[in-house]
Amino acid sequence: MLVQQHTIKTPVTMTGVGLHTGVQTTMTFKPAPENYGIRFRRVDVGGTPEIPADVDHVIGVERGTTIGIGDVRIHTVEHVLAAIVGLQVDNVIIELDNIEPPIADGSSKPFVDMILESGVQEQEAPKDYLIIDQTIRYQNEEKGVEIVALPTDDFRVTVLIDYHNPALGSQHTGLFNLEKEFITEFAPSRTFCFLHEVEMLRDKGLIRGGNLDNAIVIVDRDLSEGELKKLAHKLGIDHALILGTTGVLNEKRLHFKNEPARHKLVDLIGDLALIGAPLKAQILAARPGHASNIEFARKVRKLYQQKKLVKKYMHVKKEGVIFDVNAIARILPHRYPFLLVDKIIDFQLDERVVGVKNVTFNEPFFQGHFPDQPVMPGVLIVEAMAQVGGILMLNGLENPGNKLVYFMSINNVKFRRPVVPGDQLVLDVQMVSRRSKFIQIRGQAFVDGNLVAEGDFSAAIVDREDNQAKAGNHTDSYQLSTTSKNPSSK
Repeated sequence: MLVQQHTIKTPVTMTGVGLHTGVQTTMTFKPAPENYGIRFRRVDVGGTPEIPADVDHVIGVERGTTIGIGDVRIHTVEHVLAAIVGLQVDNVIIELDNIEPPIADGSSKPFVDMILESGVQEQEAPKDYLIIDQTIRYQNEEKGVEIVALPTDDFRVTVLIDYHNPALGSQHTGLFNLEKEFITEFAPSRTFCFLHEVEMLRDKGLIRGGNLDNAIVIVDRDLSEGELKKLAHKLGIDHALILGTTGVLNEKRLHFKNEPARHKLVDLIGDLALIGAPLKAQILAARPGHASNIEFARKVRKLYQQKKLVKKYMHVKKEGVIFDVNAIARILPHRYPFLLVDKIIDFQLDERVVGVKNVTFNEPFFQGHFPDQPVMPGVLIVEAMAQVGGILMLNGLENPGNKLVYFMSINNVKFRRPVVPGDQLVLDVQMVSRRSKFIQIRGQAFVDGNLVAEGDFSAAIVDREDNQAKAGNHTDSYQLSTTSKNPSSK
């Protein structure tokens, strides 16, 4: 697999009809600088807004993947994205003057040809691979879908499809070498649907640009001559439809015996591009579809964001430690004697964080609480949970150094037993809910596996320049520091 990032050399353009919307679109691929990523640009909209190709901008998955920002959207991006990933291009601008890329022949090959015509240019920055080092699994038992990512040192994909439809049966395929196989063995595979779906899809406002030149229709029902003519008229097809004997409408010749399975693999690669990073992983997918692909991509992207954050703040990797005290000092503004977290041992982005506080006899608060029988003040145990919670909340944000967390309320606090010198506090904080800028978390503190304190926290995340009044009545605030120098907090 390639080591350096790549873009294309020169702009290249295509014009055609969109599969689902039927609109005429001119699409241009343009070179982009290092670390720019893949972005779609609507040149027909004021301000030429850009939509990053990531799962955070996915707004629809019905028979295709739609991305959007505000009222601006782009339908059916998966074939274009598959071509870009298949040729290992990292940075590119995709300009469109309408809401859907051309469908061309229903495969990724026309977009592959565009990139090859332009040429691929190596850049100086290294690729930012997401190396899968743990099993990631998505399941939908109701639909029989399962997608798994396993550790490996390259990129492989295996797909099984089974629609419980005898006209197609069960098919499988696998890609084991992106550079050698994608262009010739997978990019030419075309989109498909079943004959019984065609009228329903058209009635739902889809496949308005679909025809027998850009899609395979698998015959899974009998239609009379009159019904075929009616269907052709509804689809705007001016030639006769023939059921034939090959199992494909109008006896259209397949490029591969298992072309539907290969196209599903192409769709999966295109949807996985929305993770936002090239993968080193083995992907196993049973009965994938756009909805399941995107849900799986969300899980993998969360791991990618988490790894980026750990890499940003943890300069020296330590066994069993996610963030050491030096990394914590880069994240939180607190300092002696008020930094009450020594290390983070578990961190799941936007879900859970576990911190450790080693309670020693040298803690300054023991001098007065109490000299003859030292006990850690309960309010400081709550403060330690809040500091761990600050790490959980702020690290999931874009530009976290520009944000403040205001704790608005602390409820249901209970202290189960005293914490004394020699104890090790394990602080487990979990996300309860997140709505826009308002968050609820639950914290628990343990010593030797026994619960010693717990509480519920509500907080608001605001921009640093916002007035404190926007957060209401708060108990404390935390700012994520971008450096370890001159930390500040309101």
